[in-house]
Amino acid sequence: MAEEKPQNQDAELRKAWAKAMKAAEEEQQRKTILRRYLDDASYERMMNIKASNGEMYLQLAALVIQIVQSNRISGKIPEAQFLQLLRKITYRPEPKITFKHK
Repeated sequence: MAEEKPQNQDAELRKAWAKAMKAAEEEQQRKTILRRYLDDASYERMMNIKASNGEMYLQLAALVIQIVQSNRISGKIPEAQFLQLLRKITYRPEPKITFKHK
């Protein structure tokens, strides 16, 4: 019984390490694609978004990769177009406040 725990811990560590390596590889592929299809200003803005809001970064990166894979762009995405994509993700309609007077 005493020997099973270290073996079990080793297996768990190997799984965690493999998962971390896979995540790092996916992130490297994501960065490579973004670097290729975003101009310098857009890429810098994307990395700032990554530092401040990881979830939004993943959504935006997925959107850019989807656009690239569907061949809807030619060349690099300029910052103005990148900002439109960012607005698309972060758009929230303004709440409408109404006052009812008695």
